Amino acid sequence: MSETKQPRVGIVMGSDSDLAVMEQAGVVLDELGVGYAITIASAHRAPDLLRAWIRKVEAQGIRVIIAGAGGAAHLAGVVASETLLPVIGVPLDSSSLHGWDALLATVQMPAGVPVATMAIGKAGAKNAGVLAVRILALQDDRLAKRLVEYRSKMAQDVEKRARELEERGGAKRTPGFRPASNHPS
Repeated sequence: MSETKQPRVGIVMGSDSDLAVMEQAGVVLDELGVGYAITIASAHRAPDLLRAWIRKVEAQGIRVIIAGAGGAAHLAGVVASETLLPVIGVPLDSSSLHGWDALLATVQMPAGVPVATMAIGKAGAKNAGVLAVRILALQDDRLAKRLVEYRSKMAQDVEKRARELEERGGAKRTPGFRPASNHPS
């Protein structure tokens, strides 16, 4: 759980092997100042533990749940079937199918049991954190302002990297690369 804030987001994963990916959602939430609770609970191996965790975080005031799982990836769907809170699914690469099985299992929810499905892996976990904050920011103007600042910082980072590449003469050293300003109109 984030140390500084009352948890508003729950993060659940099916196995401790998923932590390296799912903690990326926590990194985003920390950066934006949103508290979270994080746990491991398997939809298949410990369904009662999962249900108890859902009830606990609902009672604590969690407003959004992020669920990450690989393989059969039923975790997000089971969570969505047990709560009315928004559920964001993160498919994980944990099988010989490189996450495709998890993506399809997470995205193919029946009508009436929605799961907002992110990309496979770390980018998906980061985007899950951002989406959770966007949902919360609908009713929190201070959080909305932090999101605007977060996006601005991302743009500034890209501009900085582009300048650094240009200063190193990177475009000259990269065969076939031409900056947009050099393209014929």
